[in-house]
Amino acid sequence: MNNKKQTISPTDLQALIDKGEQIEVIDVRTPAEFRELHLDIAQNIPLDKLNPDAVVRGRKRRQSEPFYIICRSGSRGMKACKEFIDRGHKHVINVEGGTLAASKSGLPMVDGKKAVSLDRQVRIAAGLIVFLGVILSWKIHHGFLLVPGLIGLGLTFSGVTDTCGMATLLSKMPWNA
Repeated sequence: MNNKKQTISPTDLQALIDKGEQIEVIDVRTPAEFRELHLDIAQNIPLDKLNPDAVVRGRKRRQSEPFYIICRSGSRGMKACKEFIDRGHKHVINVEGGTLAASKSGLPMVDGKKAVSLDRQVRIAAGLIVFLGVILSWKIHHGFLLVPGLIGLGLTFSGVTDTCGMATLLSKMPWNA
């Protein structure tokens, strides 16, 4: 475990489980992603609904004992850890590589209903909006070229800031609830 970065590898997490330690894991992915595949001991609290103070108050273990955050690949987990740390809760550790790495490492997983990932939904939606903007600009008015331009700008902003407004919007859709 790397305390400086506050991360743990899936292998080290498995070693804790094998030693019989009772650990708490919070999965910050969307409910649809969680239903598809998750660590068998994980509790789902989506990142957009995460309240660090409420999570810490609701813990069954002492607040001085660490708990673990997991997402798909580690990025949302790091954001969640930062939220806890910013609120003064220092005993939070991100699982390196997220659920993808945990699954490859052989940690016990629950394999459920398959879903279209949020990343794929963003790519599908962005592609369709760009295509529609081009067709509308060709058939109706060239002003519709603003549509694909704005999508391109949004994707650039998303890449630079590591946030995605379209993903946030899509995560609230009924099929992702």
